[in-house]
Amino acid sequence: MVTVQIDNTAVIDPAQLADIEKFERMLVRYKAGEIPEDVMRVFRLNNGVYGQRQGGTRQMVRVKIPAGIIQPEHFEAMGHIARTYSRGWGHITTRQNIQFHYVELDDIPEVMRTLASVGLTTREACGDTVRNVQGCHLAGACPHEVLDITAWARATALHFLRHPYAQRLPRKFKINFSGCATDCGQAMFNDVGIVAATREVPGGTEAGFRVYVAGGLGANPHPALALEEFTAREDLLPTIEACLRVFDHDGYRENKLRARMKWLVEKLGFEELQRRIFRERRFLLASSSWPGGIPELVTLHGDAPAGRHAEVAATPVGQGVNLSPLGHQSNAQSNGQTNYQSNGHGDSQSNGQGHSNHQANGHGNSQGNGTAMPVSIGGRAPYGRWQQANVVRGVAKGTVSAYAWARLGDITADQFDALAAIQRELGAECRVTNRQNIVFRDLEEHQLPRLFEALSAIDMGQPGAELLRDVVACPGADTCNLAVTQSRGLADAIGDRLEEEGLTEVGGLRINISGCTNSCGQHHAADIGFFGAERRAHGRSAPGYQMLLGGYVGDTQIHFGTKALRLPARNAPEAVVRVVRRFTAERAPGEEFRQWLERAGGPRAVGKGLADLDEFPTPEAGPEFYVDYDEAGPYEAVVGDSECAT
Repeated sequence: MVTVQIDNTAVIDPAQLADIEKFERMLVRYKAGEIPEDVMRVFRLNNGVYGQRQGGTRQMVRVKIPAGIIQPEHFEAMGHIARTYSRGWGHITTRQNIQFHYVELDDIPEVMRTLASVGLTTREACGDTVRNVQGCHLAGACPHEVLDITAWARATALHFLRHPYAQRLPRKFKINFSGCATDCGQAMFNDVGIVAATREVPGGTEAGFRVYVAGGLGANPHPALALEEFTAREDLLPTIEACLRVFDHDGYRENKLRARMKWLVEKLGFEELQRRIFRERRFLLASSSWPGGIPELVTLHGDAPAGRHAEVAATPVGQGVNLSPLGHQSNAQSNGQTNYQSNGHGDSQSNGQGHSNHQANGHGNSQGNGTAMPVSIGGRAPYGRWQQANVVRGVAKGTVSAYAWARLGDITADQFDALAAIQRELGAECRVTNRQNIVFRDLEEHQLPRLFEALSAIDMGQPGAELLRDVVACPGADTCNLAVTQSRGLADAIGDRLEEEGLTEVGGLRINISGCTNSCGQHHAADIGFFGAERRAHGRSAPGYQMLLGGYVGDTQIHFGTKALRLPARNAPEAVVRVVRRFTAERAPGEEFRQWLERAGGPRAVGKGLADLDEFPTPEAGPEFYVDYDEAGPYEAVVGDSECAT
């Protein structure tokens, strides 16, 4: 692989340059003992630099990718950072960031300069700030969207970057955008979640938004609640800023464990929270930061929806291609063969000739007409399997999109460089997904074989990105101070076990893992979720997990997974295999996981069928049960100071 040279003479935005120079000054003062540790910690976090459990001067650096939009020069800069300053690879997060670990504190300014040279920043990627603004990665390429939310998400990110109110909030503040009710952007568990919507007006319909507030995961998950029935386009940014200001004024500052916006619902009651937000919005016109009207980026780039391919729009429901409002599919027929493949929650596509596919990477399990049928895609040639599982069609202009799979969300330096070359060669747009993959967009049909060939050459062309193979995990005890288990190691073990059983390409199921209760791996919102916990057995500490079943987000609804049983870490892969086997064997035609789960008696009933797995052998009989994945020595639950709640 040819190493890409980074242009260090590129013109850097003055605001970013000021950030970097300030970081350098603060670092000199900190090393001289002039700045206390706690003050430097807050400063680091606001600049996207997070301490690791290893301590010392090694840091995690988080790069914001607003709306997931990533360019070839971004890939190249990240390849350079991974190769030069980190451990040879970067990690995609569930919030469309890319982060690098084991970066020396003294190297941070140069990392920032490299990123700034291509227009990227770490500013406010961590800390008590407005974090990276997410958006559906198929925005502008989705046949269901009401509005293309791309420019809206970018405008929101720019408005709050360095915003005075966004620098020292009670806690972090997360904003997500979805273009339709499928909710691929996962609005329903964020501080502010925005979903494009319509309302009836004289003479037709008006496109705008429905704003949801006070959602969150963590140890105490809370569903987002609709602020009002409809928010006009010109009122959207003032509404978001009003939410932020109320959070700043009324959020808990003395108790960080109760400092997220979701706790304001308990503190104030939802009606009072609404009243304060509306009051703030009403008088925001008097503020110097009033962002009312249509943002310039939206005016420049537009927000018209992609629209459906003509053939999709003309197909009667129940015949041929039948795309539900949630991106699920009917068991449609084409040329006498079933041609639809469910890719899980909100993911669907068609292999019929000339028909359109849609794959939406939300967790939206359609309740719809009950005809969606997740199936396996095995038994085809590699390219056919990849095309069926990873390719998305449905844009009015006739282009297609395709996923590149990143195992555990990791991308090596060489892969970063190769992705840049592929993107340039195909003239594609790329976006980071919230399931830790990359999607290539604006492709043409004839480019798909070449894309598959190029991705396969760098081990990113496996079929089933977004299917069961696509296990999502937080960094866990590999680097995080709060984690008590190696969630990445478990994700790998589950993937290997599913491969052994031929189950990796089953659709309609999502697996998410967190190394603690805080749900950075979003375990609450997955069909099968795990969070790490210390267990005691035979007088010894051992790594364990709580298994949850039935999580769901989509159709502007959210249901959090319910506890099924506790397990030794070593038995969790077998538990997954058993649940998946039972689901695929027992489901009725068109039945989704949550429907089957209810029919099977619910999570606890299914968990009882796995009770034999909740047993620890003695340390002599099963020493591996007392050693966590990716570890060599005896398990010990070590939790450091949380920088998440600083």
